[in-house]
Amino acid sequence: MGIRYLNTFQINTGACSEYDVIIVGSGIAGLYTALNLDSKLKVLVLTKDSIYETNSNLAQGGIAACMDDTDYHLHVSDTLKAGCYHNLPEAVEVIVKEGKDNIHRLVDLGVNFDKTDDGDLKATREGGHSNYRVLHAKDATGREIIRALSEAIKERPNIEVMEHAFVIDLLTYNDACVGVLIQSDHATVPYLGKATVLATGGIGQLYQNSTNSVIASGDGIAMACRSGVKITDMEFIQFHPTALYTPNKDRNFLISEAVRGEGGILRNHDGVAFMENYHELKDLAPRDIVSRAIINEIERTELPYIYLDVTHLDASYLKDRFPTIYNECLTHGIDITKDLIPVCPVQHYLMGGIDTDLYGHTDLPRLYACGETAKTGSHGANRLASNSLLEAIVFGKRVAQVIEDEIQGLDNTMTFDYELKQSSVDESAYFAYVEEIQKIMTERVFIYRNIEDLTYAKESIQTIKEALEALPSNQIGFYKTYNMAIIALLVVDAALKRSDSIGTHMLLPKE
Repeated sequence: MGIRYLNTFQINTGACSEYDVIIVGSGIAGLYTALNLDSKLKVLVLTKDSIYETNSNLAQGGIAACMDDTDYHLHVSDTLKAGCYHNLPEAVEVIVKEGKDNIHRLVDLGVNFDKTDDGDLKATREGGHSNYRVLHAKDATGREIIRALSEAIKERPNIEVMEHAFVIDLLTYNDACVGVLIQSDHATVPYLGKATVLATGGIGQLYQNSTNSVIASGDGIAMACRSGVKITDMEFIQFHPTALYTPNKDRNFLISEAVRGEGGILRNHDGVAFMENYHELKDLAPRDIVSRAIINEIERTELPYIYLDVTHLDASYLKDRFPTIYNECLTHGIDITKDLIPVCPVQHYLMGGIDTDLYGHTDLPRLYACGETAKTGSHGANRLASNSLLEAIVFGKRVAQVIEDEIQGLDNTMTFDYELKQSSVDESAYFAYVEEIQKIMTERVFIYRNIEDLTYAKESIQTIKEALEALPSNQIGFYKTYNMAIIALLVVDAALKRSDSIGTHMLLPKE
């Protein structure tokens, strides 16, 4: 198990700040949950950076939603097929059925989706979708939703947002979650809550190359694991096929799947449109298939990228539809209306995580989870494009629906303390461990895997974890690095236990 709590603390009821609901994470899942809670509840939203530094804010393509009842069965079918039928069918039905009402709720909260000339919501198509159902706001859908939700939060006096607060651990007492331990302004402080919601996002920082925010290091899943919470399906990590190839970047800029939905074509270095050799849907095949196809083409040419071609599309349309992508590419000397875009697969999304039921309950009483940090069963072994934001709002609302009744009559009367002997280590010492974890995961636990590499990864990361346990400190560098080691081991252990190739877990013999 390792270390239970990562810092020393004391709890005396009456001396601690107390809330009805504590939400960890300020992405779409966290903010939307907060806004759907009853306004009489005292709510605290914690985020370890600014409210805008989230994976949600980076989401470009859109949000898949069944706005027409005739599309219901197709959306369910597309989701199950993309997930290789490893999905929980009931969870898939929930997100598809409840998407429409939640989209209307987002519009009511001020989200400005793109519309047709007739005033209807405009939809595009992305990989794995058999219909046009992906709603969007240009190519910055996540940013637009976060803008609207954060502005709505400011109008709710019952919701407090605390930025730059690193949540160290979940506090448990009498076999229930009673709040969180945070580090803010160099002080370690317990905050008590009748209910705690983890909406902490993904694990992108485990890899050298990721589309994720620089803060996405899996902290919520790691602290849940230390609390004994069930974690499942961690082997299923989605690698987005088309990140802009830019060496030595902290975060890889995403070239949205919507670009291919609007007619973009993947080409190899010979100029050949190769996807027809891999799948009947060609460039709009599910992401796991496209990523493997690109890796095959990369290995054939021994060049670290292939190309995405949109030069055949109308230039004015491209600039209007994809302004964020157009301008970012220009900063790298690429005019997408004239030039091919160099792209490659990088880490993008986690399908596994904290195991929940259909209302976000974990197996630890009074702890809930939603968004990318939760494994609801919606995505199976490979997420269908743009179903992530859909899952976040549907399950965020479901969590909010049950909390009010479930916290009635609860209190946090308790007194206890915990002491951990700290070492005196320079925080920079942890950077080398972070780099080593990222190197191991990138080289040994990528799109194609084999038992030998996974075994090596497990042994190496276990050694790192044990070294960290011998040098605990009250520094964020330690917390983050130790969390990363826990997450990496969860991924590798899950991959070693799954002997069959399915979805994003492609197991091959060592050559």
